[in-house]
Amino acid sequence: MTAVLYDIPGPKARARNTILGVVGTAVVLAIVGFVIYRFIETGQFEGRLWSWITYVNIQYLLLEALWNTLSAFAVAAVLSLVFGAVFAAGRLSEHAWLSRPSVAIIELFRAVPLLVLIFILFFGVSRGLGIDIPAYWAVVLGLMLYNGSVLAEVFRAGIRALPKGQSEAAYALGMRKTQVMTNVLLPQSLRAMLPTILSQLVVVLKDTALGYIILYPELLYQARFLGSQGQLGAPILQVAMVVAVIYIAMCLILSGLSKLLERRLKRSPKAVGTDPKAMNEAKGDVLASQAQGGGGGAL
Repeated sequence: MTAVLYDIPGPKARARNTILGVVGTAVVLAIVGFVIYRFIETGQFEGRLWSWITYVNIQYLLLEALWNTLSAFAVAAVLSLVFGAVFAAGRLSEHAWLSRPSVAIIELFRAVPLLVLIFILFFGVSRGLGIDIPAYWAVVLGLMLYNGSVLAEVFRAGIRALPKGQSEAAYALGMRKTQVMTNVLLPQSLRAMLPTILSQLVVVLKDTALGYIILYPELLYQARFLGSQGQLGAPILQVAMVVAVIYIAMCLILSGLSKLLERRLKRSPKAVGTDPKAMNEAKGDVLASQAQGGGGGAL
């Protein structure tokens, strides 16, 4: 039985959608044109406001800020993925002593705003426990705790979304729980979770900008510093535009890498449960084992 989720647009609907698309595009272009016109009218494109970018020392400063941003992002992204995988596995555990603490930790760090986490790590821990955490690690650990908790829910939802028969067939073949998770469930769920994981990693990249509040010298911190320099003409808007372009470029590169990874995953050998041929073989083995056992295979 085929379920139809929406009606196929007819000629009138297609014409209406085309008109709405043209009007929407015209409105967006008009707004962009008006903004550019106001920039020109107020002299925001004058050379004196952009001369700061020609100074070598400022270029080095921006490159250093870019490195600080990418460094915090890379470490936080890896730790977030590990944190999410570990606590997702803990939440999926059948043992209450493991699943309940995992649920508590995930829900706690999902509920606390990221900025509050960074403040607690940078100010609260040093004053309350006497442990001095540098600004870099306060940003990285804050990003790990918050985004790792979100990714834990993404992993759990992706695994739970798979048909129950996938794991049952694997258990019937004699696989252990770890083998079922790594060889059957994860390869399939990863393909479905990849867009959501990418979206969360983009959030990690952009949230590194919160480090400027605790004086971590990343892009936004240096943009604020450069934009406040009177001898440069206080080019806060110009610096912000350059930093915005850098962030957009980094997000586009991250998106391109994810698409490349997705294509490689599609070409890679597929695990049992993903490849139809392998699934048919697995089902045949299950039926054979049930026949040998008198049809009483306990799933």
